[in-house]
Order: sequence, then structure tokens, then C-alpha cells
Amino acid sequence: MKAIATTRPLPIDDPQALVELDLDTPAPGPLDLRVRVEAVSVNPVDTKLRRAPLADGATHRVLGYDAAGVVDAVGDQVTGFSVGDAVYYAGDVTRPGSNAQFQLVDARLVARKPGTLDFAQAAALPLTAITAWELLFERMPFAFDGGGAGRTLLVIAGAGGVGSIAIQLARLAGFSVIATASRDESIAWCRALGADHVIDHRQPLAPQLQALGYDSVDVALNLADTDGYWVELGELLAPQGHVGLIVEPAGALKIGDPYKAKCIGIHWEFMFARPRFRTADMDAHGRILARVAELVDAGRLRGTLTETLSPIDPANLREAHRRLESGRTIGKLAVAGWSSAHGGA
Repeated sequence: MKAIATTRPLPIDDPQALVELDLDTPAPGPLDLRVRVEAVSVNPVDTKLRRAPLADGATHRVLGYDAAGVVDAVGDQVTGFSVGDAVYYAGDVTRPGSNAQFQLVDARLVARKPGTLDFAQAAALPLTAITAWELLFERMPFAFDGGGAGRTLLVIAGAGGVGSIAIQLARLAGFSVIATASRDESIAWCRALGADHVIDHRQPLAPQLQALGYDSVDVALNLADTDGYWVELGELLAPQGHVGLIVEPAGALKIGDPYKAKCIGIHWEFMFARPRFRTADMDAHGRILARVAELVDAGRLRGTLTETLSPIDPANLREAHRRLESGRTIGKLAVAGWSSAHGGA
């Protein structure tokens, strides 16, 4: 099978940063699905792992942690899936990724793709949807059904992949949502997703919130710069509020006052924790994605794909990485289909 991989850490402008390899088609283990990959999308985790050294003895790393495709083979202990099912998933960073014609993925991490979305649209959802859902409704003490009623939520970097889903899920849960964005197109995107207000994250947040009538917020999701907003969020969050984080800080953070004085809950989210550590509740990923598919198909949640590149090849994946690293992408970017030279996926 064809796969797109990194063989050593390189900047994305180097033509060798991602290369095509010819690898053996893998055989599924007892709990695995083998998926014929039809589309993938790119996330910050891809760019970070592309720049990271390979494990000792490894010759390559296949990236890709968002995919949609068709089940090609089923492990002998798998239930609930059959060959031919159209599925979507984020997968597991400890295993080869989805930038390949075929991928093995634990069936517990998978759900049937939304029927109203094509493969590229579906591939743009899993990682960000799981991240936003886990952060709001599992790490934090809020229920999806009405848990945000009467509360305000600030989403820093609302036009990004996770922010685009978090705005929608928070609105469905009843929160009043304030998103941050800095360009006309990203501001419009956040409003289209349902944000009640949009403020500029390049400017001090407190005066902008006060102009809207908010002296504090109950919940903040810092999806961009943990260090950069740490002090400001400590001042903005209401007593017994909550802050959600997904980006590793560059330095040490002072977690005492005002966080301690206000009893502010600090919540980390890393959606690969369950598969990485093989937790007993790994199947939560499949359940979350099944719920997300229901919301999408019911018209309550919209996809976040803004552009699709085709086919899946080194050049298009390098371009996707390049755009993501620019920090100017809105929503999600997918790469779909295999060229006829590869015989299709």
C-alpha cells in the first residue's frame, strides 16, 4: 500500500519533509478494523510529530489522526462493524496514522460517519469534536443537555478547528458564547457558528468584555496560547469558574492566586489520553463520535471543513501542513482521494 510518512525531522518547505513509501498492507488484530482511507484532515499534532525525532530504530512515521473511510477487514473480536461500513475516527498517536491507503484502528475509537457528510467533511470532525466534547462535558462539570444555562463561556481562538466545534456544542448546551478572532473572515466564521459576541484576541480582553456588559466569565477555553492568556484569564474568570487548556505551556505557570483564591478549576484535555494509556473507557471515543454524527445528521451541528485538497499525496499534505503552521487557517482542511496511479484507495 502507499503511505505518506516522515523519515526525519524537517521544515515543511523541504520536499523530503513528507515522502511516499510503499508499505505492507497491515493485518487487523482481534479488536481492530482495517479501514480503506478515503479522506484525512491535518491537525497541530501532525506538525508537531513531523518535527519530532523518530523513535529509536524507527525508519519512518506515518502521520494522520483524523480520517474517514470504509471498513475493509474486521478483527475476530470486533462487534458492531462489518466490511463495507463507512466510518470516521481520530485514532491513536501510538500507532501508524491515517496518511495511508489502509489503516488499522481499534474499533472502540470508531463510529459510523454522518450520513449527510461526504468523506472529506467527515474526516474534518473527529479530533476536534472529541476534544471539545471531552473538555466541556467530561473534564468540566457540565452536562450537554442544559449544563450551560445561565453561564457565559469565552472561547479563545474560536475560528480554529477545536474552537469551531466548541462554539457550537457550547451553544447547544445553553451557554452564552463569546469567541475571539482577529480578522474579518474569522470573525464572520465565529458568528456563523453561533457565537453571541466576537472580540479581538490581539487586544486586552477585559475592556472588550466590559463594553459588552461582562465583568467576568464563568468558563474559558484557551485553545491557543496557555502562557499568553494565563494572567488575564485568572483575573477574568468568576469565582468557582473553570478554564480549559489544550496547548502545552512554554514555561512554568503560577497556579496559586487568583486561581486558588477563586477556586477556579483547571482542566487539561488531550484526546489521545484514552487510546494512549488503554483506559477502560476507550470506547467513549466511539460513543462521542456516534452522538456527534446524530447531531450532524439532525442539522444541529454543522461541519467545519473549509477546503479540500486532492489527491492524498506528499505535495498536498505538505501544503496542508504549511497552511496549518501559518496560523491563519479557519475551520479544517482535508485531503481526499488517491490518484489513479495508486489504483484508488
